Amino acid sequence: MPADRAPTGAIDVIAIGRASVDLYGQQIGSRLEDITSFAKSVGGCPANISVGTARLGLRSALLTRVGDEQMGRFIREQLVREGVSDRGITTDRERLTALVLLSVEDEGVSPMIFVRTDCADMALCEDDVDEAFVASARSIVVTGTHFSRPKSEAAQLKAIRIAKANGNKVAFDIDYRPNLWGLAGHAEGFERYVKSDFVSSKMRQILPDCDLIVGTEEEIMIASGADDVLGALKAIRAVSGAAIVLKRGAKGCIVYDGPISDDLEDGIVGDGFPIEIYNVLGAGDAFMSGLLRGWLGGETFATAATWANACGAFAVSRLLCAPEYPTFEEMQFFLKHGSKHHALRKDEAINHIHWATTRRHDIPALMAFACDHRSQLEDMARRVGAPEGRIEDFKVLAVKAAAKVAAGRPGYGMLLDEKYGRKAMFEFARHGFSWLGRPVELPGSRPLRFEFSQDIGSQLVDWPVDHCIKCLCFYHPDDPPALKQEQQEKLCALFDASRKIGRELLVEIIAGKNGPVDDVTVARAMQELYDLGIKPDWWKLEPQASSAAWANIEAVIAANDPWCRGVVLLGLDAPQAELEAAFAATSGAPAVKGFAVGRTIFAAAAEKWLAGKITDEAAVADMARRFEKLTEAWLAARGRKTA
Repeated sequence: MPADRAPTGAIDVIAIGRASVDLYGQQIGSRLEDITSFAKSVGGCPANISVGTARLGLRSALLTRVGDEQMGRFIREQLVREGVSDRGITTDRERLTALVLLSVEDEGVSPMIFVRTDCADMALCEDDVDEAFVASARSIVVTGTHFSRPKSEAAQLKAIRIAKANGNKVAFDIDYRPNLWGLAGHAEGFERYVKSDFVSSKMRQILPDCDLIVGTEEEIMIASGADDVLGALKAIRAVSGAAIVLKRGAKGCIVYDGPISDDLEDGIVGDGFPIEIYNVLGAGDAFMSGLLRGWLGGETFATAATWANACGAFAVSRLLCAPEYPTFEEMQFFLKHGSKHHALRKDEAINHIHWATTRRHDIPALMAFACDHRSQLEDMARRVGAPEGRIEDFKVLAVKAAAKVAAGRPGYGMLLDEKYGRKAMFEFARHGFSWLGRPVELPGSRPLRFEFSQDIGSQLVDWPVDHCIKCLCFYHPDDPPALKQEQQEKLCALFDASRKIGRELLVEIIAGKNGPVDDVTVARAMQELYDLGIKPDWWKLEPQASSAAWANIEAVIAANDPWCRGVVLLGLDAPQAELEAAFAATSGAPAVKGFAVGRTIFAAAAEKWLAGKITDEAAVADMARRFEKLTEAWLAARGRKTA
C-alpha cells in the first residue's frame, strides 16, 4: 500500500500484541557484545504482521500500546506510513515502549535481548479493546506472548469474544518466546522451546475458538502439551476444527484442513523456495503475512501456503524484519520470474521493486525552490563586496520565502547544500515541506567529482533518511569515451551508495553545455545510465525543444523503470516567460512531475540583500512572489490549482 495512505473502509485484519523497536546490529557475524552500530525498525510479531499484510494489500490494523516518547511515536508514525490503521494503538503515559537488541552472529543464530520490563504493550487491557472496532474487522490475529499476563490475556480474550459474536475469523499465531513467559534468562532471548505445562494450559484454552492456528513444530507442541509433532497435531484437532499450519523452516509448511492422519506429510503443501538463510528473525511474521493475504483473499490453501513460503524466503534472506518484507508487486514478480540468486537480497531487479514500492512518501507533484547554489553565490558576494559567511543567512531567508508560498501544502520542496545550507536545513525542518534535495557534486566539475569526499558512502550515512541525494553531471552521449567512462563510474558508485544507505537519488543531466542537443540526445544519455543499472528515483532535466524529445524521454523511463518518480525541470537562470513556455511544452509528458528552479527566483533578491540594499523582509517577499508566480504557472500548465 502506498506510503502515507491509511487504509479506508472495513479492516481485513487486526493484529494484537507486541509492538517494539528492534535495534539490529549492523556488523554481521559479530557477537552482540561486539556490535558498534544498530539499524532501527518496528518489531514485535503483531506489529510485523500488520506491516506485512498492509504491504500485500490487506487493510490492516494493530491493537497494542506504545509509550508516550520518541520510540512510541516512531512505531505509530511508521505504521501509518505503511498504511496500517493506528486506531487500536493506545499511548501509555506511564510505561516505555519495548526495545529488542539483536545481532546476526552466524547462519540462523541471532542472539537477542528483550528490554520489556513493565513495557507499554504488556499493559494492554480490556479497556483498550474497542468493541465496534474489533467487530468491524473481518479477522483478528491473537498472539502467544499476550496470554502470558492476566490483563493482556483478558484483552485478547475479549477481542476473541467480539470477533466470534460477529461471525469474524480468529487466527492464532502461537509465537512462543520462553523468555517472555519467564522461562529463560535475559540472555536466552533466542531460545525457542522450553516445555511448560502452565503455558500449554493457557494456550489450549484458546484453540477451540480459532479458525486458523499457525506455529513451528515446537510451538505446535507447546500449544497442545504433547511431546511429539504428530501427537500435537492430533491433540489440537481433538479440540479445534481450525486449519492448522505447521511451519517447517527451510522445508516450507504443511496445512492440515481436516482429519490428522498418521502420516505427517499428509497435508496441503505450497511451493518451497530454497534460498540462503541469512537471518531467521521475523521470518515467521512475514510467513504469516503471506498466509493471511491468501487466506483472507479467498485463495486456496496451496496458494496461501506458497505465498507464505515466498514471504518467509524474503525475510530470511534480509537483515531487518518489517522494513524488508515484500510488497505484493515484489512477491508476484518473484513468483513469476524467480531469482538467479540464492541470496534474494543480492537480486538487483527484486531489490529495485522493493525499494520503489516501499518509498517513505508519495510525491505525485513537486515544485521545488532550488537554493543549493554555491559558486554562483560566491561570485555574487565577491562582486558586491560581501563576506561569504553572509550566504548562510541568505539561504535561511530563501527557506522562509519558500515556506510562505508552500504554507504547509503538499508538493513543495527545496534544494539546499551542505556548504552554506546547514542553518537553512534547520529552518526547513520547521515547516511542512514534502521534499528536500541535497547536492553532492563539486560545482562545475567535469569529469564529475564529489564535493567533500570521494568516499561518498561515508558522507551520506549522516543524512536524515528523507533527504534526497542530488547529483548534477555535465553528461553528453557523444562525450569522449574516457571522459564518459570516468563519469559513469562516479554515478555508479553514487547509485550503489544511495541504495546501500537507503536514500533517494536525483540525477541531473545537463547535455546542452557540452554539445548539440536534438530530439534523442537526452534520451540517449538516460539510456546509457540505465544500461549501467543506475535507476534514479528522480531525473532533473533541461527543458526540451520539442514534444518528440519528451516522448523519447518518456519511452526510455517506461522501458527501464516504470517505478521512477519522474522528471523535474531545471531553470538555468531562464526568464520567467521562458520557463512558463517550457512548463506548457510538457503538458503532454506525464512523466514530468514539476520543477526545481533557483536563480530565476533568488538572483535579484540575493544581489541586493548581499549588497545591503534591501532588508530581510524585502528579500523574503521578493523571492516568495517569484516562487509563487512559477508555481501558479506550473499548476496552470497542468490544469490544476493545487499540487
